[in-house]
Amino acid sequence: MTAPTALERARELLGEFPVVDGHNDLPWALREQVAYDLDARDIAVPQDDHLHTDLPRLRAGGVGAQYWSVYVRSDLPDAVPSTLEQIDCVRQLIDRHPADLRAALTAADMEAARAEGRIASLMGAEGGHSIGESLGTLRGLYGLGVRYMTLTHNDNVSWADSATDVPRVGGLSAFGREVVGEMNRLGMLVDLSHVAATTMRAALDTSTAPVIFSHSSARAVCDHPRNIPDDVLERLPANGGMAMVTFVPKFVLQAAVDWTAAADENMRAHGFHHLDTSPEAMAVHRAFEAHTPRPVATVATVADHLDHMREVAGVDHLGIGGDYDGTAFTPDGLDDVSGYPNLIAELLERGWSRPDLAKLTWQNAVRVLGAAEDVARDLRATRPPSNASRASLDGADGTDGADG
Repeated sequence: MTAPTALERARELLGEFPVVDGHNDLPWALREQVAYDLDARDIAVPQDDHLHTDLPRLRAGGVGAQYWSVYVRSDLPDAVPSTLEQIDCVRQLIDRHPADLRAALTAADMEAARAEGRIASLMGAEGGHSIGESLGTLRGLYGLGVRYMTLTHNDNVSWADSATDVPRVGGLSAFGREVVGEMNRLGMLVDLSHVAATTMRAALDTSTAPVIFSHSSARAVCDHPRNIPDDVLERLPANGGMAMVTFVPKFVLQAAVDWTAAADENMRAHGFHHLDTSPEAMAVHRAFEAHTPRPVATVATVADHLDHMREVAGVDHLGIGGDYDGTAFTPDGLDDVSGYPNLIAELLERGWSRPDLAKLTWQNAVRVLGAAEDVARDLRATRPPSNASRASLDGADGTDGADG
């Protein structure tokens, strides 16, 4: 009898321990492409020409839980209502596809969905601009089902520094620390993707619950500010949190960093935001690529990050956050959400054990959410909701109490 291939073994493993993906931007793609017309982009049928994500490919990829990003751009003047529209989009998707998707608010819900053969659907807000400097709004998002918030996106917020903006408060301001504390009290995971390294360290100093990086890779392997420095990875075991490797080529392949800077400048020169993935913007991208070929990341590129992150943080603190439908390009072999088995097969061939891969795909993410719930249960018993304002904690100029 022929021994099963690595890919066959990967698919078998994912049948028992499916992928929990930390970040998928399908709701934003649906907003941008069809203004939430879910008939025009029916994910029950293949959407290969338009999206990275649909139900047939999620099934083929062995996805068992998905954090749907309810991201909105940080330069929108109406970020809070736009975030609510994104949440509504996720709820509509769940309601339209009850045989495949199950709303999940807790680690127990994730396990129940796995037992039923459905995809646990969770939500993560991407950027503190989504709460409008309001802890009441933060609690409102939690009440609507949001289970993590990335503290910043590409731009600073008034109380936290982004990895890709000019530092303003030196990490977290006093109000920023209050936001982290209130997230701990709620049971909302603190997500440190997109934040400056100073913000990562300040959040780890502040949080009493495990933190996550919903879609970030290793800075030692690819020197991009969106990635995680080794000294931060080294702190994850003590915190109990996890780093979910992302697939975005410009964050995982060093040669892609310079190319992306040129491609982004070309987008701006043609009047598009550099993150625009509309058909018109993608045509500009393709034209640029035709005369300036992009460096191509592969499954092995992503596996290199995971090998390094395992060495530094340990396998108990790793996960996967592909960032599908939030990036213009993907690595070869990880073209869309059907590609996860290729990554697991690569890791099997590198000697990763089945128990280690079960932690990477499923167990770590469930454990971390459950641990945040435990911390919240204790905090709610001893601490009332915070009604602090940014002005009361940070002063008029917004910098009082900032971390150095």
